[in-house]
Formats: sequence, C-alpha cells, structure tokens
Amino acid sequence: MTQSDRLAAQFAFLNTADRLKSVDRANVLMSLARPENSAEHSWHLALYALVMADLEPGADADRVIAMMLLHDLVEIEVGDHPINEDHDFAAVALAEQAAADRLFGLLPADQGTKLLALWREFEAGQTSDARFAKRLDHAQPLFQVLQAEAPLDDHKQVVRDNIARGRCARFAQEWPEVHALVAAWVDGHPAPPGTSPDLLARLAFLAEADKLKSVYRATTLVDGSRHENSGEHSWHLALYALALAEHAAPGVDIARVIRMLILHDLVEIDVGDVPIHSANGMAHGSTETQAAESRAADRIFGLLPVALRAELRAIWEEFEAAETPDAVFAKSLDRVQPVLANLMSGGGTWVTYGVTWDQLQSRVGQKVARGAPEVWDWVAAQAKGWFAASR
Repeated sequence: MTQSDRLAAQFAFLNTADRLKSVDRANVLMSLARPENSAEHSWHLALYALVMADLEPGADADRVIAMMLLHDLVEIEVGDHPINEDHDFAAVALAEQAAADRLFGLLPADQGTKLLALWREFEAGQTSDARFAKRLDHAQPLFQVLQAEAPLDDHKQVVRDNIARGRCARFAQEWPEVHALVAAWVDGHPAPPGTSPDLLARLAFLAEADKLKSVYRATTLVDGSRHENSGEHSWHLALYALALAEHAAPGVDIARVIRMLILHDLVEIDVGDVPIHSANGMAHGSTETQAAESRAADRIFGLLPVALRAELRAIWEEFEAAETPDAVFAKSLDRVQPVLANLMSGGGTWVTYGVTWDQLQSRVGQKVARGAPEVWDWVAAQAKGWFAASR
C-alpha cells in the first residue's frame, strides 16, 4: 500500500468516525440543554482517564485514554443501549463486534488490527487497564446526572438502581469512596465525612469541562447537518492523532500529543471559539485573545489539586507555544481536521467566509506542513480540486 493509499484509508476512517457526533445517548448535558452524544462522551471519558489515572496504581494512563477514544465507535452502527432498558446483550455484543470489524477495517490492515485489538481488550474487561477504563465508563454517567445544574428525578432513580443492584453496585468494593459519594449525592446529602478533597476537586474540574460540549465552532460536521462543538472536536482530534501517528516527525510522542488535544480547547469554555477564517479571524492568536485564554486557564485548571493543576496547565501551555515537536504535530492536526470537514460538507467555512486557496495555504497549510508535511501534501491535492471546481 502506497503512502497516498494509506492516507486515503486513514481519512476514510476519520471521516466515518465523525458520525459518532450524531449518536445521542440517554444522558443529558449537565446544563440539561440536550442529550449528550457519544463523541463528546468519549472525549469526556478520555479527560476522566487523564485526571483520574494517578488514583489507580499501575494503570497505563495512555492506554486507558486510547481505549476511551475508541470504545464507543461501534455505536455509529448499533446506537446507544441505555442501562435502564431491556436488551438482548448477546445480540448487541455480536452486532458491535461486526461493526468494529467493519469500522477498523477501513484503516490500513496493520493499523486497523492494532486498534481493533485495543477495542476488544476494553470490551473483554479482563486486563487491569480495561477494568479501570470500564470503571470510568460506568462512573461518568453517574456524575453526569448528579453534577447537573438541576438533576432530573428519573435520571436520579436510574443512578439509585445502578449503585444498588446494577453494574455500579460493585463500586462498593472496587471504588468505595465513589460509591459512598454517589449514594449521598443522589439523595441530596453532602459528601460523606472523610471524602477526599482531592477527589472532589477532580470531579469539580470534570463537571466544569462538560461546558465545552456547549461551545460551538464555525466548522460543521462532515455531513453539514450542524455546527461541531469543541468537546467532540477535541475527541476527533485525539482520534486523528491515533490514526495519523505514523506521519509525525521522528521522536514525537503521540501519547503526549493526545493529551494536548484532549486539553487544548478547555479555555473556550470562557473565551469561546474564534474562527480562523472569519472577519474576526485576526483575533485568533492576538494578544487580547491570548490574555483571555490565559485567564481562563488560570480559572479552569485552578479547580484541580495543585500538583495535577501544574501538570495539565503545562501541557496546555506547551500546545499553545507550539515550539516542541509534540506541540507542532498537535497544532498540525488542529488545523487539518476542519479542512477535511469542509471538503466533506461542500465547502463549509470556505463558502461562509469566502476563503481563497492562497488564504487557506497561508492560514492553514503552512502550519499543517510544519508538523505533518506528508499529510498536507495529500490534503492540499484534495483541497486544490475543490477550489478549482468552485471558481
């Protein structure tokens, strides 16, 4: 398979993965504004893994994060299956396996086999990393309900049933502090005495992060049906890093790139998105915008325990500075993903803002080529065709 063929397969996978943004779950956002979708849920879980991993001795945080990014891709074909409804789970498992075979089969064979194995490891739940990933996957919906602005009574009842006799009843032995906290919060009580302030700080940060799912970008989904939000965008970028890792410069640490991309847009909770092609595009990267983002980082990362706050803030600052090889590659992916969305949606923001090929090359192409020249060569060929046809 040639390099061009590999890139075509990788982008076919990534464009198909975009459909996960249109799979609604039974959970709702903490603002109660709408159902949570499976892509932004996957991003939130990856963030959970990043924030909680040091509480699990021996956990390989980066493998767990990768599992979280991949675990729900099969829902593109089979949908979500709420735990409070009856399902033929044997049939669901077979359908999910078939979906996984098809979806990961879009990738070059060597790469698809590797990611499929990671998905299967999560599903089996037998390794220590998979067990921890499952625990996070089962815990996040509990806090999604209980940390909402005004928790819904029927959702609270699902939580009660879940921790009493459902899949989270095991938390009484596996994660007793969380089990006790959920049992107290679901009935409107404060955290039990002795609950770790460290845990409460992490949960406060994760709840605040939920607001990123309500920050909408100029870029649309690849089907053009609606604007993308910054939570699902962050998930898609982390998936880009997994799929396009072989195109990074030698020595780039893809696991660190993924961490950057999970965190990079959190400041938009306060600052919002500044489209690079808009009339206001000059604000993108301006001194004023940078100062506002720094203040947002102070507030948002400041919710975390001190040591973790410093660690994650440093990763965010490294991405912003775009000087290390890891950050340069991460920035390249951040620039190239909207190009694919525009190509797939009939022009997207290029049409909205009257973008020319020269503007795309100067605003986007140069930055992508800096960290991923092979990727930009392939994407530029597709984009040039669109601009030529749109004249």
